[in-house]
Amino acid sequence: MPRSVNSVASRARRKKILKLTRGNFLARANVWTVAKNTYEKGLTYAYRDRKAKKRNFRSLWIQRINAGARQYGMTYSQFMGKVSANSIELNRKVLADLAMNHPKAFEAIVKSLK
Repeated sequence: MPRSVNSVASRARRKKILKLTRGNFLARANVWTVAKNTYEKGLTYAYRDRKAKKRNFRSLWIQRINAGARQYGMTYSQFMGKVSANSIELNRKVLADLAMNHPKAFEAIVKSLK
């Protein structure tokens, strides 16, 4: 009895990966082994960078809060220390938005801390 290899399923599996790597340069888009490696590496980067994105945004928020606080003679460290001591329940994302887009509201927070 001849060996059954199910080439239909094998081809479909390959086509699925090749479709996902469309737009890549040269062999990365159309050579099966290279495309598969490219796709798997891309998944690794995507997973890693979903974590890195959170770090990058927190860093950005800290920079914006620091810039806003320094306009009123405080450092970021002093400002956040007083925020937590006065139990103000605003996170860094909200504070950064206030510092950048609503300076009057941010000023009111700073004055309440002094």
